[in-house]
Amino acid sequence: MNSEANTVAERARHAPLRVLLIEDSPLIRRSLVEAIDASGLLRVAAYADCADQAIALLNDEAFDAVIVDLQLKQGSGAPVLAYLQREGLIDSMFAAVLTNHALPAYRERCEQYGVRHFYDKSFEFDRVIDALHEYASARSGG
Repeated sequence: MNSEANTVAERARHAPLRVLLIEDSPLIRRSLVEAIDASGLLRVAAYADCADQAIALLNDEAFDAVIVDLQLKQGSGAPVLAYLQREGLIDSMFAAVLTNHALPAYRERCEQYGVRHFYDKSFEFDRVIDALHEYASARSGG
């Protein structure tokens, strides 16, 4: 590999991971963006407030992580999780659900989609941020 290619590869390795945020509340979205972007390892590259918009973004762009709220402005985040599973993306990226609907039935359904990170928005807001930062740190070799 020549030095120019090494430089490009090095920059890519240290570039912030791209996060897609699927959240319909502007206040919560703003809080998440601030917390996610704070470390420099991650960057909210896009957000959506409904499933159709989120799926369109996933079709058009590459993301390293996705955070999905189950209750959206229009409908549910479940179609996004189904899309991630169907397209084989659920295993190749960090996928988390952050919801006010943290009932066991919802958790079980999300696990059926392959989601390994499920958090209650009211009580575990910081835990999703911590898990995302751990993922980013591991991916960057730090």
